[in-house]
Amino acid sequence: MCGIVGIVGFTPVNQAIYDALTVLQHRGQDAAGIITIESNRFRLRKANGLVRDVFEAKHMQRLQGTVGIGHVRYPTAGSSSASEAQPFYVNSPYGITLAHNGNLTNANDLRDDLFAKGRRHVNTTSDSEVLLNMLAHELELTTNYPLMAADMFQAVREVHRKVSGAYGVVAMIIGHGMVAFRDPHGIRPLCLGKRLLVDGRTEYMVASESVALDSVGFDFMRDIAPGEAVYINFEGELFTQQCADNPQLNPCIFEYVYFARPDSFIDNVSVYAARVNMGKKLGEKIRRQWDDLEIDVVIPIPETSCDIALEIAQILDKPYRQGFVKNRYVGRTFIMPGQTQRRKSVRRKLNAINAEFKDKAVLLVDDSIVRGTTSEQIIEMAREAGAKKVYMASAAPEIRFPNVYGIDMPSAHELIAHGRDVAEIARIIGADGLIFQDLSDLEAAVAEGNPQITQFETSVFNGEYITDGVDQAYLEHLESLRSDDAKTEQNIQQDLASLELYNEGV
Repeated sequence: MCGIVGIVGFTPVNQAIYDALTVLQHRGQDAAGIITIESNRFRLRKANGLVRDVFEAKHMQRLQGTVGIGHVRYPTAGSSSASEAQPFYVNSPYGITLAHNGNLTNANDLRDDLFAKGRRHVNTTSDSEVLLNMLAHELELTTNYPLMAADMFQAVREVHRKVSGAYGVVAMIIGHGMVAFRDPHGIRPLCLGKRLLVDGRTEYMVASESVALDSVGFDFMRDIAPGEAVYINFEGELFTQQCADNPQLNPCIFEYVYFARPDSFIDNVSVYAARVNMGKKLGEKIRRQWDDLEIDVVIPIPETSCDIALEIAQILDKPYRQGFVKNRYVGRTFIMPGQTQRRKSVRRKLNAINAEFKDKAVLLVDDSIVRGTTSEQIIEMAREAGAKKVYMASAAPEIRFPNVYGIDMPSAHELIAHGRDVAEIARIIGADGLIFQDLSDLEAAVAEGNPQITQFETSVFNGEYITDGVDQAYLEHLESLRSDDAKTEQNIQQDLASLELYNEGV
Protein backbone atom coordinates (compact mmCIF):
# COMPACT_ATOMS: atom_id res chain seq x y z
CA MET A 1 0.00 0.00 0.00
CA CYS A 2 1.32 3.41 -0.94
CA GLY A 3 0.22 7.01 -1.22
CA ILE A 4 0.56 9.14 -4.36
CA VAL A 5 0.18 12.84 -5.10
CA GLY A 6 0.44 14.92 -8.27
CA ILE A 7 0.02 18.66 -8.84
CA VAL A 8 -0.02 20.74 -12.00
CA GLY A 9 0.04 24.39 -11.02
CA PHE A 10 1.40 27.85 -11.64
CA THR A 11 2.96 28.32 -8.20
CA PRO A 12 5.76 26.30 -6.52
CA VAL A 13 4.51 22.82 -5.59
CA ASN A 14 7.33 21.45 -3.42
CA GLN A 15 5.78 22.45 -0.09
CA ALA A 16 2.27 21.40 -1.10
CA ILE A 17 3.46 17.94 -2.17
CA TYR A 18 5.48 17.59 1.03
CA ASP A 19 2.47 18.54 3.16
CA ALA A 20 0.19 16.18 1.24
CA LEU A 21 2.63 13.30 1.70
CA THR A 22 2.76 13.87 5.46
CA VAL A 23 -1.03 13.55 5.50
CA LEU A 24 -0.71 10.28 3.53
CA GLN A 25 2.14 8.97 5.69
CA HIS A 26 -0.19 6.32 7.13
CA ARG A 27 -0.17 4.64 3.71
CA GLY A 28 3.59 3.99 3.72
CA GLN A 29 6.46 4.51 6.13
CA ASP A 30 9.29 2.75 4.34
CA ALA A 31 10.32 5.40 1.79
CA ALA A 32 9.29 8.73 0.31
CA GLY A 33 10.02 10.67 -2.85
CA ILE A 34 9.21 13.93 -4.64
CA ILE A 35 10.06 14.86 -8.22
CA THR A 36 9.40 18.23 -9.85
CA ILE A 37 10.06 19.76 -13.27
CA GLU A 38 11.98 23.00 -13.51
CA SER A 39 13.60 24.43 -16.68
CA ASN A 40 12.56 21.26 -18.53
CA ARG A 41 14.55 19.05 -16.15
CA PHE A 42 13.48 16.60 -13.47
CA ARG A 43 14.54 17.40 -9.91
CA LEU A 44 14.29 14.33 -7.70
CA ARG A 45 14.75 13.46 -4.05
CA LYS A 46 13.84 10.03 -2.67
CA ALA A 47 15.14 7.82 0.13
CA ASN A 48 14.11 5.36 2.82
CA GLY A 49 12.41 6.88 5.82
CA LEU A 50 9.49 9.07 6.83
CA VAL A 51 8.64 12.21 4.88
CA ARG A 52 9.99 14.46 7.63
CA ASP A 53 13.33 12.63 7.58
CA VAL A 54 13.78 12.24 3.83
CA PHE A 55 13.31 15.91 2.96
CA GLU A 56 15.60 18.43 4.61
CA ALA A 57 15.60 22.15 3.84
CA LYS A 58 18.38 21.72 1.28
CA HIS A 59 16.34 19.13 -0.60
CA MET A 60 13.22 21.26 -0.61
CA GLN A 61 15.16 24.20 -2.02
CA ARG A 62 16.30 22.07 -4.94
CA LEU A 63 12.81 20.78 -5.73
CA GLN A 64 11.85 23.82 -7.74
CA GLY A 65 8.98 23.90 -10.21
CA THR A 66 5.25 24.36 -10.54
CA VAL A 67 4.47 20.71 -11.35
CA GLY A 68 5.45 17.58 -9.47
CA ILE A 69 4.48 14.21 -8.06
CA GLY A 70 5.16 12.54 -4.74
CA HIS A 71 5.03 9.07 -3.21
CA VAL A 72 5.13 7.33 0.17
CA ARG A 73 5.87 3.62 0.10
CA TYR A 74 5.56 0.48 2.04
CA PRO A 75 6.93 -2.53 0.22
CA THR A 76 4.81 -5.38 -1.12
CA ALA A 77 6.27 -6.34 -4.49
CA GLY A 78 9.99 -5.72 -4.52
CA SER A 79 12.32 -5.18 -1.59
CA SER A 80 12.51 -2.29 0.86
CA SER A 81 15.85 -1.17 -0.53
CA ALA A 82 16.26 2.55 -1.17
CA SER A 83 16.79 1.76 -4.86
CA GLU A 84 13.11 0.82 -5.08
CA ALA A 85 11.80 4.07 -3.63
CA GLN A 86 9.57 6.05 -6.00
CA PRO A 87 9.01 7.98 -8.22
CA PHE A 88 10.84 6.10 -10.99
CA TYR A 89 12.20 7.74 -14.13
CA VAL A 90 13.00 6.83 -17.76
CA ASN A 91 14.56 9.19 -20.27
CA SER A 92 12.83 7.78 -23.38
CA PRO A 93 10.58 8.96 -24.82
CA TYR A 94 10.74 12.60 -23.78
CA GLY A 95 11.49 11.84 -20.12
CA ILE A 96 8.77 10.23 -18.01
CA THR A 97 8.46 9.82 -14.24
CA LEU A 98 5.84 7.76 -12.44
CA ALA A 99 4.51 6.89 -8.97
CA HIS A 100 2.21 3.95 -8.36
CA ASN A 101 -0.01 2.52 -5.63
CA GLY A 102 -1.03 -1.11 -6.00
CA ASN A 103 0.36 -4.34 -7.39
CA LEU A 104 0.54 -5.88 -10.86
CA THR A 105 -0.27 -9.59 -10.96
CA ASN A 106 1.42 -10.21 -14.33
CA ALA A 107 4.56 -8.15 -13.72
CA ASN A 108 6.98 -10.97 -14.60
CA ASP A 109 5.40 -11.59 -18.00
CA LEU A 110 5.33 -7.86 -18.70
CA ARG A 111 9.00 -7.52 -17.74
CA ASP A 112 9.96 -10.27 -20.20
CA ASP A 113 7.85 -8.74 -22.98
CA LEU A 114 9.34 -5.30 -22.41
CA PHE A 115 12.83 -6.67 -22.91
CA ALA A 116 11.99 -8.94 -25.84
CA LYS A 117 9.71 -6.57 -27.78
CA GLY A 118 10.44 -3.11 -26.49
CA ARG A 119 14.17 -3.52 -25.76
CA ARG A 120 13.56 -2.04 -22.33
CA HIS A 121 15.49 -3.18 -19.27
CA VAL A 122 13.75 -3.01 -15.88
CA ASN A 123 16.48 -2.55 -13.32
CA THR A 124 14.65 -3.28 -10.05
CA THR A 125 12.24 -5.91 -8.78
CA SER A 126 9.51 -3.26 -8.46
CA ASP A 127 6.35 -3.70 -10.50
CA SER A 128 6.07 0.10 -10.51
CA GLU A 129 9.12 0.32 -12.77
CA VAL A 130 7.46 -2.25 -15.03
CA LEU A 131 4.36 -0.06 -15.21
CA LEU A 132 6.47 3.01 -16.00
CA ASN A 133 8.17 1.22 -18.89
CA MET A 134 4.83 -0.08 -20.15
CA LEU A 135 3.51 3.47 -20.34
CA ALA A 136 6.74 4.73 -21.90
CA HIS A 137 6.67 1.98 -24.52
CA GLU A 138 3.10 2.82 -25.54
CA LEU A 139 3.87 6.54 -25.77
CA GLU A 140 6.93 5.73 -27.88
CA LEU A 141 4.71 4.10 -30.49
CA THR A 142 2.86 7.30 -31.29
CA THR A 143 4.02 9.33 -34.29
CA ASN A 144 2.63 12.63 -33.05
CA TYR A 145 4.73 15.40 -31.60
CA PRO A 146 3.91 17.09 -29.41
CA LEU A 147 1.67 14.50 -27.78
CA MET A 148 -2.01 15.34 -27.61
CA ALA A 149 -4.57 14.24 -25.02
CA ALA A 150 -5.77 11.54 -27.43
CA ASP A 151 -2.25 10.07 -27.55
CA MET A 152 -2.11 9.91 -23.77
CA PHE A 153 -5.46 8.18 -23.58
CA GLN A 154 -4.52 5.68 -26.27
CA ALA A 155 -1.36 4.79 -24.33
CA VAL A 156 -3.36 4.29 -21.12
CA ARG A 157 -5.92 2.23 -23.05
CA GLU A 158 -3.16 -0.15 -24.17
CA VAL A 159 -1.74 -0.32 -20.65
CA HIS A 160 -5.16 -1.34 -19.34
CA ARG A 161 -5.40 -4.07 -21.96
CA LYS A 162 -2.01 -5.57 -21.13
CA VAL A 163 -1.67 -5.01 -17.38
CA SER A 164 -3.52 -7.01 -14.75
CA GLY A 165 -3.89 -6.12 -11.10
CA ALA A 166 -4.58 -3.02 -9.04
CA TYR A 167 -3.08 0.38 -9.66
CA GLY A 168 -3.53 4.05 -9.03
CA VAL A 169 -0.95 5.93 -11.11
CA VAL A 170 0.33 9.44 -11.59
CA ALA A 171 3.01 10.26 -14.18
CA MET A 172 4.62 13.34 -15.75
CA ILE A 173 5.99 13.69 -19.27
CA ILE A 174 8.58 16.39 -19.89
CA GLY A 175 7.27 19.13 -22.14
CA HIS A 176 3.72 17.82 -22.05
CA GLY A 177 1.83 17.31 -18.81
CA MET A 178 0.64 14.98 -16.07
CA VAL A 179 -1.48 11.86 -16.59
CA ALA A 180 -3.23 9.93 -13.83
CA PHE A 181 -5.26 6.74 -14.15
CA ARG A 182 -6.89 4.01 -12.13
CA ASP A 183 -7.21 0.27 -12.76
CA PRO A 184 -10.41 -0.89 -14.52
CA HIS A 185 -11.80 -2.35 -11.27
CA GLY A 186 -11.05 0.73 -9.20
CA ILE A 187 -9.41 -1.44 -6.56
CA ARG A 188 -6.97 1.23 -5.44
CA PRO A 189 -8.32 4.75 -4.77
CA LEU A 190 -7.54 7.95 -6.66
CA CYS A 191 -9.29 11.32 -6.61
CA LEU A 192 -9.12 14.69 -8.37
CA GLY A 193 -9.18 18.21 -6.96
CA LYS A 194 -8.67 21.80 -8.06
CA ARG A 195 -7.68 25.19 -6.64
CA LEU A 196 -8.62 28.55 -8.16
CA LEU A 197 -5.92 31.22 -8.00
CA VAL A 198 -6.68 34.90 -7.52
CA ASP A 199 -5.72 35.58 -11.15
CA GLY A 200 -8.39 33.16 -12.36
CA ARG A 201 -6.12 30.27 -13.32
CA THR A 202 -6.85 26.76 -12.04
CA GLU A 203 -4.37 24.33 -10.47
CA TYR A 204 -5.17 20.61 -10.40
CA MET A 205 -4.19 17.84 -8.00
CA VAL A 206 -4.63 14.06 -7.81
CA ALA A 207 -4.13 12.01 -4.66
CA SER A 208 -4.79 8.61 -3.14
CA GLU A 209 -7.17 10.09 -0.56
CA SER A 210 -9.32 13.20 -0.43
CA VAL A 211 -7.74 14.26 2.87
CA ALA A 212 -4.55 15.12 0.96
CA LEU A 213 -6.51 17.65 -1.10
CA ASP A 214 -8.01 19.17 2.04
CA SER A 215 -4.63 19.59 3.68
CA VAL A 216 -3.21 21.87 0.96
CA GLY A 217 -6.29 23.88 0.06
CA PHE A 218 -7.58 22.03 -2.99
CA ASP A 219 -11.30 21.44 -3.45
CA PHE A 220 -12.41 17.87 -4.00
CA MET A 221 -13.92 17.47 -7.47
CA ARG A 222 -14.60 13.74 -7.68
CA ASP A 223 -13.10 10.28 -7.56
CA ILE A 224 -11.36 9.20 -10.74
CA ALA A 225 -13.51 6.43 -12.17
CA PRO A 226 -12.25 2.86 -12.65
CA GLY A 227 -10.35 2.72 -15.94
CA GLU A 228 -10.50 6.48 -16.40
CA ALA A 229 -7.48 8.62 -17.30
CA VAL A 230 -7.03 12.29 -16.43
CA TYR A 231 -4.57 14.39 -18.43
CA ILE A 232 -3.56 17.92 -17.47
CA ASN A 233 -1.13 19.69 -19.75
CA PHE A 234 1.35 22.20 -18.37
CA GLU A 235 -0.85 25.04 -19.61
CA GLY A 236 -3.43 23.92 -17.07
CA GLU A 237 -5.96 22.36 -19.46
CA LEU A 238 -7.85 19.36 -18.10
CA PHE A 239 -8.88 16.37 -20.26
CA THR A 240 -10.56 13.13 -19.12
CA GLN A 241 -11.57 9.94 -20.87
CA GLN A 242 -12.67 6.42 -20.00
CA CYS A 243 -9.89 4.14 -21.28
CA ALA A 244 -10.98 0.68 -20.14
CA ASP A 245 -13.07 -1.73 -22.20
CA ASN A 246 -15.25 -3.00 -19.35
CA PRO A 247 -14.76 -0.86 -16.25
CA GLN A 248 -16.53 -1.73 -13.01
CA LEU A 249 -16.18 -0.38 -9.49
CA ASN A 250 -14.83 -2.99 -7.05
CA PRO A 251 -12.95 -0.97 -4.41
CA CYS A 252 -10.77 -2.71 -1.87
CA ILE A 253 -12.86 -2.98 1.28
CA PHE A 254 -9.73 -3.04 3.46
CA GLU A 255 -9.23 0.64 2.65
CA TYR A 256 -12.26 1.37 4.80
CA VAL A 257 -11.37 -1.14 7.50
CA TYR A 258 -7.80 -0.08 8.13
CA PHE A 259 -5.76 1.86 5.61
CA ALA A 260 -7.56 5.11 4.86
CA ARG A 261 -7.81 8.02 7.25
CA PRO A 262 -11.27 8.49 8.81
CA ASP A 263 -11.52 12.03 7.41
CA SER A 264 -11.21 10.77 3.84
CA PHE A 265 -13.94 10.00 1.33
CA ILE A 266 -13.27 7.13 -1.07
CA ASP A 267 -15.70 6.46 -3.91
CA ASN A 268 -18.30 8.70 -2.26
CA VAL A 269 -18.08 6.79 1.02
CA SER A 270 -17.04 8.50 4.23
CA VAL A 271 -14.42 6.27 5.85
CA TYR A 272 -15.53 7.52 9.27
CA ALA A 273 -19.18 6.71 8.61
CA ALA A 274 -18.24 3.27 7.27
CA ARG A 275 -16.40 2.47 10.50
CA VAL A 276 -19.31 3.69 12.60
CA ASN A 277 -21.54 1.34 10.61
CA MET A 278 -19.06 -1.51 11.17
CA GLY A 279 -19.40 -0.91 14.91
CA LYS A 280 -23.19 -1.02 14.69
CA LYS A 281 -23.19 -4.29 12.75
CA LEU A 282 -20.63 -5.94 15.01
CA GLY A 283 -22.30 -4.68 18.18
CA GLU A 284 -25.58 -6.23 17.10
CA LYS A 285 -23.85 -9.55 16.44
CA ILE A 286 -22.16 -9.49 19.84
CA ARG A 287 -25.47 -8.74 21.53
CA ARG A 288 -27.11 -11.68 19.75
CA GLN A 289 -24.37 -14.26 20.24
CA TRP A 290 -22.77 -13.20 23.51
CA ASP A 291 -25.80 -12.19 25.52
CA ASP A 292 -24.74 -14.55 28.32
CA LEU A 293 -21.30 -12.93 28.79
CA GLU A 294 -20.64 -10.40 31.51
CA ILE A 295 -18.63 -7.62 29.89
CA ASP A 296 -17.60 -4.79 32.20
CA VAL A 297 -15.98 -2.42 29.73
CA VAL A 298 -15.32 -1.95 25.99
CA ILE A 299 -11.80 -0.84 25.08
CA PRO A 300 -10.52 -0.10 21.56
CA ILE A 301 -7.07 -0.94 20.31
CA PRO A 302 -6.16 2.52 19.03
CA GLU A 303 -6.67 4.17 16.72
CA THR A 304 -8.59 2.77 13.76
CA SER A 305 -11.03 0.86 15.96
CA CYS A 306 -11.98 3.72 18.30
CA ASP A 307 -15.11 4.75 16.38
CA ILE A 308 -16.07 1.10 15.96
CA ALA A 309 -15.69 0.34 19.67
CA LEU A 310 -17.74 3.37 20.72
CA GLU A 311 -20.70 2.13 18.68
CA ILE A 312 -20.35 -1.37 20.14
CA ALA A 313 -20.32 0.04 23.68
CA GLN A 314 -23.50 2.02 23.03
CA ILE A 315 -25.31 -1.01 21.60
CA LEU A 316 -24.21 -3.22 24.50
CA ASP A 317 -24.93 -0.43 27.00
CA LYS A 318 -21.45 -0.85 28.49
CA PRO A 319 -18.83 1.74 29.47
CA TYR A 320 -16.39 2.79 26.74
CA ARG A 321 -12.87 3.49 27.95
CA GLN A 322 -9.50 4.32 26.43
CA GLY A 323 -7.45 1.60 28.08
CA PHE A 324 -4.28 2.01 26.03
CA VAL A 325 -2.03 5.02 25.56
CA LYS A 326 -0.49 5.12 22.11
CA ASN A 327 3.02 6.33 21.42
CA ARG A 328 2.41 8.37 18.27
CA TYR A 329 6.07 8.29 17.31
CA VAL A 330 5.97 4.58 16.48
CA GLY A 331 4.60 3.64 13.06
CA ARG A 332 1.68 1.39 12.22
CA THR A 333 2.81 -2.12 13.14
CA PHE A 334 0.84 -3.89 10.40
CA ILE A 335 2.77 -2.16 7.62
CA MET A 336 6.22 -2.52 9.16
CA PRO A 337 8.53 -4.82 7.16
CA GLY A 338 9.36 -8.02 9.00
CA GLN A 339 7.65 -9.97 11.75
CA THR A 340 10.45 -9.34 14.23
CA GLN A 341 10.15 -5.59 13.84
CA ARG A 342 6.36 -5.73 14.15
CA ARG A 343 6.62 -7.84 17.31
CA LYS A 344 9.10 -5.47 18.97
CA SER A 345 7.06 -2.42 18.05
CA VAL A 346 3.81 -3.44 19.75
CA ARG A 347 5.12 -2.88 23.27
CA ARG A 348 6.78 0.37 22.27
CA LYS A 349 3.58 1.54 20.62
CA LEU A 350 1.02 0.83 23.35
CA ASN A 351 0.93 0.97 27.13
CA ALA A 352 -2.00 -0.13 29.27
CA ILE A 353 -3.78 2.02 31.85
CA ASN A 354 -4.00 -0.52 34.66
CA ALA A 355 -7.04 1.01 36.37
CA GLU A 356 -9.20 0.33 33.30
CA PHE A 357 -8.34 -3.38 33.33
CA LYS A 358 -7.95 -4.41 36.96
CA ASP A 359 -10.49 -7.06 37.98
CA LYS A 360 -12.66 -6.44 34.89
CA ALA A 361 -14.01 -8.55 32.08
CA VAL A 362 -12.78 -6.56 29.10
CA LEU A 363 -13.97 -6.54 25.50
CA LEU A 364 -11.10 -5.44 23.27
CA VAL A 365 -12.05 -4.18 19.80
CA ASP A 366 -9.70 -4.13 16.82
CA ASP A 367 -10.26 -3.33 13.16
CA SER A 368 -8.85 -6.69 12.02
CA ILE A 369 -6.60 -9.59 12.96
CA VAL A 370 -3.98 -10.41 10.33
CA ARG A 371 -0.95 -12.27 11.62
CA GLY A 372 -2.16 -12.33 15.23
CA THR A 373 1.10 -10.92 16.58
CA THR A 374 -0.39 -7.66 17.79
CA SER A 375 -3.53 -9.29 19.20
CA GLU A 376 -1.57 -11.85 21.20
CA GLN A 377 0.66 -9.25 22.80
CA ILE A 378 -2.17 -6.83 23.55
CA ILE A 379 -4.22 -9.54 25.25
CA GLU A 380 -1.13 -10.39 27.27
CA MET A 381 -0.79 -6.73 28.24
CA ALA A 382 -4.43 -6.62 29.34
CA ARG A 383 -3.93 -9.62 31.59
CA GLU A 384 -0.76 -8.13 33.05
CA ALA A 385 -2.79 -4.99 33.79
CA GLY A 386 -5.18 -7.09 35.89
CA ALA A 387 -8.03 -8.09 33.56
CA LYS A 388 -9.89 -11.15 34.82
CA LYS A 389 -11.36 -11.94 31.38
CA VAL A 390 -10.26 -10.73 27.95
CA TYR A 391 -12.62 -11.02 24.99
CA MET A 392 -11.79 -9.73 21.53
CA ALA A 393 -13.94 -8.53 18.65
CA SER A 394 -12.73 -7.87 15.10
CA ALA A 395 -14.52 -5.39 12.82
CA ALA A 396 -13.34 -7.45 9.82
CA PRO A 397 -13.97 -11.13 9.09
CA GLU A 398 -11.24 -13.75 9.36
CA ILE A 399 -8.38 -12.97 6.96
CA ARG A 400 -7.62 -16.37 5.45
CA PHE A 401 -6.16 -15.68 2.01
CA PRO A 402 -3.23 -13.76 0.53
CA ASN A 403 -3.71 -10.32 -0.97
CA VAL A 404 -2.36 -9.75 -4.46
CA TYR A 405 -3.45 -6.14 -4.98
CA GLY A 406 -0.97 -4.15 -2.94
CA ILE A 407 -1.59 -5.09 0.70
CA ASP A 408 1.18 -6.89 2.57
CA MET A 409 -0.63 -10.19 3.16
CA PRO A 410 1.28 -12.31 0.69
CA SER A 411 1.82 -15.55 2.54
CA ALA A 412 -1.07 -17.75 3.65
CA HIS A 413 0.95 -19.42 6.38
CA GLU A 414 1.64 -16.00 7.96
CA LEU A 415 -2.11 -15.36 8.38
CA ILE A 416 -3.36 -16.64 11.71
CA ALA A 417 -6.84 -17.46 10.38
CA HIS A 418 -5.61 -19.51 7.43
CA GLY A 419 -6.75 -23.12 7.99
CA ARG A 420 -8.00 -22.41 11.52
CA ASP A 421 -11.43 -21.97 13.06
CA VAL A 422 -12.36 -19.19 15.47
CA ALA A 423 -11.84 -21.32 18.59
CA GLU A 424 -8.30 -22.21 17.55
CA ILE A 425 -7.46 -18.59 16.73
CA ALA A 426 -8.77 -17.53 20.15
CA ARG A 427 -6.59 -20.14 21.85
CA ILE A 428 -3.46 -19.01 20.00
CA ILE A 429 -3.89 -15.31 20.79
CA GLY A 430 -4.99 -16.08 24.36
CA ALA A 431 -8.53 -14.68 24.24
CA ASP A 432 -11.35 -15.96 26.45
CA GLY A 433 -13.69 -15.33 23.56
CA LEU A 434 -13.29 -14.13 19.97
CA ILE A 435 -15.87 -12.86 17.50
CA PHE A 436 -15.48 -11.67 13.91
CA GLN A 437 -17.66 -9.45 11.75
CA ASP A 438 -19.62 -11.28 9.05
CA LEU A 439 -18.51 -10.42 5.51
CA SER A 440 -22.05 -9.55 4.46
CA ASP A 441 -22.32 -7.11 7.37
CA LEU A 442 -18.97 -5.53 6.51
CA GLU A 443 -20.00 -5.01 2.89
CA ALA A 444 -23.35 -3.56 3.96
CA ALA A 445 -21.65 -1.21 6.43
CA VAL A 446 -19.51 0.33 3.69
CA ALA A 447 -22.03 0.21 0.86
CA GLU A 448 -24.52 2.21 2.94
CA GLY A 449 -22.52 5.29 1.96
CA ASN A 450 -22.74 4.51 -1.76
CA PRO A 451 -25.35 1.94 -2.85
CA GLN A 452 -23.92 2.05 -6.39
CA ILE A 453 -21.05 -0.12 -5.18
CA THR A 454 -22.43 -3.61 -5.74
CA GLN A 455 -19.23 -5.61 -5.28
CA PHE A 456 -16.09 -4.98 -3.25
CA GLU A 457 -12.65 -6.52 -3.57
CA THR A 458 -12.77 -8.94 -0.63
CA SER A 459 -10.32 -11.68 -1.62
CA VAL A 460 -8.49 -11.77 1.71
CA PHE A 461 -11.72 -12.95 3.33
CA ASN A 462 -13.19 -15.29 0.72
CA GLY A 463 -10.32 -16.13 -1.66
CA GLU A 464 -12.20 -14.78 -4.69
CA TYR A 465 -9.92 -12.67 -6.90
CA ILE A 466 -11.64 -10.31 -9.33
CA THR A 467 -8.82 -10.09 -11.90
CA ASP A 468 -7.59 -12.82 -14.22
CA GLY A 469 -4.50 -14.93 -13.73
CA VAL A 470 -4.57 -15.35 -9.95
CA ASP A 471 -4.30 -19.12 -9.49
CA GLN A 472 -2.54 -21.35 -6.99
CA ALA A 473 0.70 -21.30 -8.97
CA TYR A 474 0.72 -17.50 -8.91
CA LEU A 475 -0.02 -17.42 -5.17
CA GLU A 476 2.85 -19.82 -4.49
CA HIS A 477 5.16 -17.71 -6.64
CA LEU A 478 4.06 -14.57 -4.80
CA GLU A 479 4.71 -16.18 -1.44
CA SER A 480 8.22 -17.12 -2.53
CA LEU A 481 8.89 -13.47 -3.31
CA ARG A 482 7.00 -11.60 -0.63
CA SER A 483 7.02 -13.54 2.62
CA ASP A 484 8.96 -11.95 5.46
CA ASP A 485 11.83 -14.40 4.97
CA ALA A 486 11.95 -13.71 1.23
CA LYS A 487 11.97 -9.94 1.77
CA THR A 488 14.82 -10.22 4.24
CA GLU A 489 16.86 -12.19 1.70
CA GLN A 490 16.01 -9.69 -1.08
CA ASN A 491 17.16 -6.79 1.04
CA ILE A 492 20.42 -8.55 1.93
CA GLN A 493 21.15 -9.32 -1.72
CA GLN A 494 20.26 -5.79 -2.82
CA ASP A 495 22.47 -4.25 -0.14
CA LEU A 496 25.34 -6.55 -1.10
CA ALA A 497 24.96 -5.56 -4.76
CA SER A 498 25.00 -1.89 -3.81
CA LEU A 499 28.11 -2.43 -1.70
CA GLU A 500 29.88 -4.17 -4.59
CA LEU A 501 29.08 -1.28 -6.92
CA TYR A 502 30.34 1.19 -4.32
CA ASN A 503 33.58 -0.72 -3.84
CA GLU A 504 34.08 -0.82 -7.60
CA GLY A 505 33.66 2.94 -7.76
CA VAL A 506 30.46 2.87 -9.82
